[in-house]
Amino acid sequence: MKQLTIVLFLIVISCKNEQKVQNEKEMDSDTQTIAKTENGIDKSVYEMWNDYVESNPEFKDQEIPESDFFHNNRNDANRLAELTLKGKKKASSGLLSLYKQYKVDLPKVGTKQILTDFDGRAQAIIENTRVDTIPFNEISAEYAEMDMGTDTQPLEKWKKAHWDFFESFLKENGKQPTEEMLVVCVRFKTIWPKKQ
Repeated sequence: MKQLTIVLFLIVISCKNEQKVQNEKEMDSDTQTIAKTENGIDKSVYEMWNDYVESNPEFKDQEIPESDFFHNNRNDANRLAELTLKGKKKASSGLLSLYKQYKVDLPKVGTKQILTDFDGRAQAIIENTRVDTIPFNEISAEYAEMDMGTDTQPLEKWKKAHWDFFESFLKENGKQPTEEMLVVCVRFKTIWPKKQ
């Protein structure tokens, strides 16, 4: 569980180390109260997994996958979840040295994840289809488009966003990014979108 959380923190302009959830709050009549379970995971995560297993009984004995969101802020996390639901975002990236630093196994093909919005509400179940380790300066425009969810200057946007993000983590340890730093590139497919 720890390993997938670290992986997600590093993914496409980030993921985070631990899922952020807000305590239940009473809100105006204009806003909803988000129902949480006792362990801090939104009940929609369990509901989505149960719906998936009901339609795919061959997975009934599998443990519920990790749930988390992409990025480290509300706007980007929700935007990236929406791009995933629209089928535009199909990849994520993390820095290999951070996997090693945190002693986390690399992502594996076939691993599932429940993608959430920033508030922890289930948006989709995704499954890893390919995992590669590629030097930063050899990332292709095709991969960048899958990761960024855009076909408008995807490689330039990918390099800028990931350089800045990786640099912030490396500086914490007194290191600097390089063009040759190794990036873990994870391609995934959406196998169960939220019900509309």
